[in-house]
Amino acid sequence: MERDFDVEKYKKVKKRIHEIKQFYKHFSAYLIINLFFIGRRIYKDIDRGESVIDAFTDVSNYNFFFWWGVGLIIHGLLVFGAPKIFSKDWEQRKIEEMMKK
Repeated sequence: MERDFDVEKYKKVKKRIHEIKQFYKHFSAYLIINLFFIGRRIYKDIDRGESVIDAFTDVSNYNFFFWWGVGLIIHGLLVFGAPKIFSKDWEQRKIEEMMKK
């Protein structure tokens, strides 16, 4: 009986580690790819005659970075836990709260 519990616990831990590993891979790809593309766009702007300050403050250079960042934040919340409004803990707290009334 306890052996089955250990196997289930091991599977859950292994799945959790895999999810965290996938998030960090996603985050690494996000940084590397976005630094490359932002750097390339800024270089092109400077090459076209814009000042360095104008090239760095041009919002259109950061659109891809922003939207992928939104996706990365959502991924992070799913992996590391957003406040779970309707989780099992919430249900249990509400049941206990109503039982007290």
